[in-house]
Amino acid sequence: MKFTSFQPLILTLKPEETIATFEALGFERNHKISFTTNGKELTTICMKNADGFRVDVTGVTDLPQDRILIRMNVADFDEAYDMLVEKGFRNISGDNVVETRTNKSAMMVSPSGFAFDLCQHIKD
Repeated sequence: MKFTSFQPLILTLKPEETIATFEALGFERNHKISFTTNGKELTTICMKNADGFRVDVTGVTDLPQDRILIRMNVADFDEAYDMLVEKGFRNISGDNVVETRTNKSAMMVSPSGFAFDLCQHIKD
């Protein structure tokens, strides 16, 4: 399996506060991704610092507290998805996969509870 990036993703009830914290640490807003999942509109702010480290912040409203995932971007979504399922991971949305013009993704949770935001960027 080929990775294209691997970085933390924070799902938070207070995205602007979290973004401000990372800005104080030297991160800058790099770009924004908006998408719909399970009928909800979400926006992820992708941040990067001068050394090339990255963190993504997504504002949510339906979690009891913030959650940290690992965003795992791959070249072949289906290959990675199947491998994770074989390892006991489950898609938190059942069989639902978020598909946009530029992205295919699913949140995959391990049997022990850690989670990946599995993504494949789709290029025109």
